[in-house]
Amino acid sequence: MMDDMIDLPGGAYRMGSDDHYPEEAPARTVIVDPFSIDRTPVTNAQFARFVDETGYITTAETPPRAEDYPGADPAMLQAGSSLFVPTAGPVPLHNPLSWWQFSFGTDWRHPWGPQSDIAALADHPVTHVSYYDAAAYAQWAGKQLPTEAEWEFAARGGLDSKAFAWGDELEPDGQHMANVWQGEFPWGNTQADGFIRTSPVRHYPANGYGLFDMIGNMWEWTEDWYGMDRSAAVSQPCCTPRNPRGGSEDASRDLNDPGAQFGRKVLKGGSHLCAPSYCQRYRPAARYPQTVDTSTSHIGFRCVRRPE
Repeated sequence: MMDDMIDLPGGAYRMGSDDHYPEEAPARTVIVDPFSIDRTPVTNAQFARFVDETGYITTAETPPRAEDYPGADPAMLQAGSSLFVPTAGPVPLHNPLSWWQFSFGTDWRHPWGPQSDIAALADHPVTHVSYYDAAAYAQWAGKQLPTEAEWEFAARGGLDSKAFAWGDELEPDGQHMANVWQGEFPWGNTQADGFIRTSPVRHYPANGYGLFDMIGNMWEWTEDWYGMDRSAAVSQPCCTPRNPRGGSEDASRDLNDPGAQFGRKVLKGGSHLCAPSYCQRYRPAARYPQTVDTSTSHIGFRCVRRPE
């Protein structure tokens, strides 16, 4: 099912939000051209086929180079990835290092630690993939990664200016519509939806375009460099932006971050770790910056194909 894609007509829609996090503003009208997009995120089974055919080695399976991380503890320059580990009880929510750890030997084949495997997770989204890994898969598949504008158009499913991909209620009539965190983050997941980690990619209802998991389960990589200055994207009386793109690689860097030498791409969609009590980013307008070298247990991707 490598080409299980949905053809989308493109068109005008309201991108962003003025009602949630500041980086989503301003809401503005944009136009995207027609494109096709994967019906689901790329699964472990699909990524395994890519690796089997190409011999590709992911970022998480490659020891970091000391020259890329000046000042790093040499003991940390081992292959691995960022792994979510729930805390034993309530902790201040301003320090993500309370629940994230760099886990040696954790990668897409070993998603929940070096002793884990994906034997029962073939239809779950692949995890622990960096932007480089996602882009390599897309190239192999004859596809591309979506722009932020394309991704958000697809996620909305034809519903303009709604908070969620299905309307304005998180759980309409008590129905779980996406794999997100229930309970107190990062320690008290009630698993009311039946999942504490990832879920199969077709478990929750598809959106209005027939796309699965556009919200929750995994954050998804896009092609766009992250930026906060959206002035160039705001509609002017003369015209509506068409196929808008993000900022520059240089402007995307966070100079206060130890990984400032790496640019940051836009992630979309939220994940199974987004909760009403923390990170309410399980919405089409939500966006988050992530350095291109980073892989985690809650980031995946899907691909698009544009007409030639």
